[in-house]
Amino acid sequence: MQRNANTTPTVITNDSIPMTVVVQNNEGIIAPTHSPSKALYLSFIPGGGQIYNHQAWKVPIIYGLIGGLSYWSYSSYGKMRDFREEYLLRVNGGEPQMEGYENYPDASIYNLYVSNNQYFQLGIVLTVLTYGLNLLDAYVYGHLFDFQIDNDLSLSVRPSLMPCSATTTTLSPTMAVSLSF
Repeated sequence: MQRNANTTPTVITNDSIPMTVVVQNNEGIIAPTHSPSKALYLSFIPGGGQIYNHQAWKVPIIYGLIGGLSYWSYSSYGKMRDFREEYLLRVNGGEPQMEGYENYPDASIYNLYVSNNQYFQLGIVLTVLTYGLNLLDAYVYGHLFDFQIDNDLSLSVRPSLMPCSATTTTLSPTMAVSLSF
């Protein structure tokens, strides 16, 4: 929506707390200025959409997960490469070169190579999944940004007794759930 010179910004408040800013134009059309698409585009830089959605507390979590998983992938790749070189050296008739692994049989070195290769691949998948969840979180919360929950919303869970369907003389224990809004 393009703004022209005759737009008036309005603040919708709840108990004098600004919730969202909307723009009203000449025709009386009110459009929110918060865009879920903008939140999605900004989160291509991890955490950008969360900052736009006023959820900056999530940014260290996102960077911690992406950084930790990237480090785990990188270290698994380095170990995988070392075990692959050691295994190829041994099967080609060379002497063991890795310190601390001289007494390991060739099959164990190969198994260490395979397990570190799997850790590397799992780390890549989890890193990409974390990045995707960053995008999804920003987009979904961008849609829910203006969603307001009233103070009248309540949920009550309490034990109860109800008659059994087979007989009318016995009672069975149940849980009663009551939602009021």
